Amino acid sequence: MFNGSFRIGTNAVSRRQPRIAFFGHFGRSNIGGNFGNESTLQAIFYYLRGVLPYADFKCICTGAETVATDYNISAVPSRDAILTTVAPRSSLGRFARKLIAGIPCEVYRWFKGVKTLWGADALVVPGTGLLTDAHTLFNWGPYEMFRWSVTAKMCNCKLLFVSVGAGPIYSRTGRLFVKAALSLADYRSYRDESTLQYLQGIGFRSGNDLVYPDLVFSLPKHLIPRGPNGDKRRRVVGLGVMDYAGKYSVEAPTSAAQSAYLETLVSFVSWLLVHEYNVRLLIGDQVDTPVTQHLKSLLKERSVTQEEGRLIDESVASVDDLLKQLATVDLVVATRYHNVVLALLLNKPVIAISFHHKCSSLMRQMGLPEYCQDINDLQADRLIEQFCNLEENAERLRPLIKKKTEEFRRSLNEQYSFILTKLAPQADQKQQIEPCHDKTSCDKQRTLGMEHGPSLEQ
Repeated sequence: MFNGSFRIGTNAVSRRQPRIAFFGHFGRSNIGGNFGNESTLQAIFYYLRGVLPYADFKCICTGAETVATDYNISAVPSRDAILTTVAPRSSLGRFARKLIAGIPCEVYRWFKGVKTLWGADALVVPGTGLLTDAHTLFNWGPYEMFRWSVTAKMCNCKLLFVSVGAGPIYSRTGRLFVKAALSLADYRSYRDESTLQYLQGIGFRSGNDLVYPDLVFSLPKHLIPRGPNGDKRRRVVGLGVMDYAGKYSVEAPTSAAQSAYLETLVSFVSWLLVHEYNVRLLIGDQVDTPVTQHLKSLLKERSVTQEEGRLIDESVASVDDLLKQLATVDLVVATRYHNVVLALLLNKPVIAISFHHKCSSLMRQMGLPEYCQDINDLQADRLIEQFCNLEENAERLRPLIKKKTEEFRRSLNEQYSFILTKLAPQADQKQQIEPCHDKTSCDKQRTLGMEHGPSLEQ
């Protein structure tokens, strides 16, 4: 039964090992499951489990139950739903409810947070674009980041922001929470220059903060599948669609942004099918699933005909599923940021439809700025032109992409080595091993952690 905390494997060892907690929008929950966030957690967890096999790991997240099951670690909700009754309709009733019940509930959350992190050595915020209020100020928004950051310092726990992204932050309150949380950190790094510039633009003094690539570029190589061998009758284009309502561009978007985006994709898919390409629809979050259905219905309305099997739409339930689907395509056109990252990691030539500064920044980092187009000025003719150019230059681009992703992997290994000095300064170096790069060693270290990892709650 869910009681607010999950744990699998609680045997303790006599040797004192680091106790490390992660914070983020991880796991499948009632607000969906984001595969980019999941791949980020996988990347850092595999690495740290490899070099600290006996460390105790915990995750404070939105989907605690599934994280506990998937990673065999303790997991607690980032924000407990204490009151489940229907909120009063009147403003007076809502105010009374907040005064009588809301404030005491929030005080309880702070006390529970202290209990959760008491005895932990570090709270790590691994990657993702968590520093935004585009969707919410609470739950997994800036307030919760601030609350857990303060709690970490109250518990004498080191606070590390590792290759994080930021923006947009629309509200003054959101900016205050983000700047306050970051100012408490013992270590900060950002996944791109645009995030550093954005935070400086809202008045945060970043000092000597560093920029490192997105953590997903450090996923163990054994997790990266190979594409099928042999000749295919038609080339396959992976088209990553997104439930985009303009929230990363304007504070109060209308439905026009999504409609214009889908109309452009309809024109592009129609062109691909006419020119003998197969199309595989891809998602990066479970909330994108209805968008693929809407896109298919629009194609049907426009009388876009195709042979059965030429428009491929298969369900995705995990990062592994997404990687396997990406491995089957030749070229990728994607909107979700981590769809682009994973495509590059698979050495796929890709066009990014940029809905956020992180997308265009990534393509500049990769040396591929000409293969990026702003979603708010998305034009089918230009997208087709970019695609033709991408296909023509694909063989030249693949070695360049591979070289760049290997550089990113080395850079992230450098960052991991540095943060280890903060996470485990007293660790017995003889007990540490190299990070796992194959399935056998990863499974071995994961087993060691399950059998011997002490619980933070002990």
